Amino acid sequence: MRILWITFAIVMGLFIALVIAINNGLVGYMPSLAELENPQSAVSSDVLAGDGTLLGRYYVLDRSNSKYTDISPSLVNALVATEDARFYEHAGIDPFATIAIPIYMAIHKKRGSSTITQQLAKNLFPRQSQSFFMLPIMKLKEWVLAVKLERNLTKNEIITLYLNTVPFGDNVYGIKNASLTFYNKTPDKVSIDEAASLVGMLKGNTIYNPRSHPKKAKERRNVVLEQMYKYNYITQAQLEELKEKETPLDYHKIDYHDGIAPYFRQVVEAQVKLALKDLKKPDGTPYDIYKDGLKIWTTLDVRMQRYAEEAMQEHLTELQKTFLAQSGYRDGSIWAKGSAIQNILTSSIKSSDRYQMYRTQDMSETRAMAQMRVPIKMRVFAWNKGHYKDTTMSPIDSIKYMKVFLQSGFMAMDPATGEVKAWVGGIDHNYFQFDHVNINTKRQVGSTIKPILYTFAIDNGFSPCGNVSTAAQSFPNMDHLYNADKEADYAEQVTMKVALAKSINNAALYVLKQVGIDGFVDFAHKCGIVSRMDKYPSVALGVSDISLFEMIGA
Repeated sequence: MRILWITFAIVMGLFIALVIAINNGLVGYMPSLAELENPQSAVSSDVLAGDGTLLGRYYVLDRSNSKYTDISPSLVNALVATEDARFYEHAGIDPFATIAIPIYMAIHKKRGSSTITQQLAKNLFPRQSQSFFMLPIMKLKEWVLAVKLERNLTKNEIITLYLNTVPFGDNVYGIKNASLTFYNKTPDKVSIDEAASLVGMLKGNTIYNPRSHPKKAKERRNVVLEQMYKYNYITQAQLEELKEKETPLDYHKIDYHDGIAPYFRQVVEAQVKLALKDLKKPDGTPYDIYKDGLKIWTTLDVRMQRYAEEAMQEHLTELQKTFLAQSGYRDGSIWAKGSAIQNILTSSIKSSDRYQMYRTQDMSETRAMAQMRVPIKMRVFAWNKGHYKDTTMSPIDSIKYMKVFLQSGFMAMDPATGEVKAWVGGIDHNYFQFDHVNINTKRQVGSTIKPILYTFAIDNGFSPCGNVSTAAQSFPNMDHLYNADKEADYAEQVTMKVALAKSINNAALYVLKQVGIDGFVDFAHKCGIVSRMDKYPSVALGVSDISLFEMIGA
């Protein structure tokens, strides 16, 4: 008996010593009091439109935080009833559940014994080792952390932190993002059955995901409802009614490609990084757009953006039909060997991810090309409601298919303030990520340069009602006679406003001759055009490569 008591005393002494060592950070990292009172986790940054509409997020983990007052009581009740019924009675560790562990192990019955606080400790400060031998130490550390959290935080703060850090389905973290993603509601607006579905996901965020496994998700939801009834959070009548009810999804998962204005969000991301470069947080550390939960307000108008996207689709679907009706595209002859386009195709094939993958597998060029001709199932872009179609074609044919889609850019700006209201960089960000609005994307601007030329003329004393010549023009020190309207039948003299309205090229050349090429190019640069504009007469006809971004600003 003496040996037994001595052994017991030694074991208890070692246990207490181990707890003290863990508490003081002698056995792995132990968070400070400041970290426990203000635990940090990676929070996604929100990009907002001018009216506060969420456009998208920048994140490592798709997580947003909520306050306790922003969370529906049904969510709190469902969580406590399911995960930790004695949450409001214990101090971080549930003694009854802990004592029962050996019993359940003896009868080979799996049962969770961790309290909400212990799970929070694990979420905030993940285990540093997954080794089987270190598991008891890691578990003991979580107990110590749970007790410290209970001493430094209120029960409401613990519940809030827990719901803000747990993972839900589809790589969504935190109750705010989960309720917005699955039900398009903020956490304070969810119903009892929606709350039960969300909490039910915590047991297995893949298998109980209501989007991908609706049947299993409903079964798990009903288990949560039964727990809520068991602990008097709902009545039996509510239980019976809700168990039979369907909980329809209103799914809105925002990712990098989906959502409103993806091209615009990509530009904002770069601009915000630049703006944060020299800014520091109060603790002196740099800001992180992907982890610091920033609110990024933009001037985008959601309604105008949607109209812009619809306008582009309507316009380009018609142009696409006309484009593909050309003989070279209709019969496929544009891809004939020896043509310049064939060389572009070959270059595109060899730079594709699939071809590069084949080459890294020690395939010869000939064999890799042969593999690129083998038909496979794939999803490609299409002008339909979903902007895709599932089909079977060879990788080479898919490159040909995708190459012939016409692209465009659309931008709307408030001319009084410079605020960007709409930005559509291409026809679909999933398949075509090259931004046709970006300042680095330059194209010949054509006759859209003429309003800038005519503005410069009016600034220099010309009148919109004054006459201009539509004849061929000659320029000093240039032998060539410029006649840009050979097929047109214009009067010798028209008013400037008519010349602009009809976009008469010779009239533009006449105006350019009067105001001077150097003066016009300098004026265009003062208007905000930074691209190179060669000082030749043809500059009045828009031969310069200038971005849409610059032209709108000018």
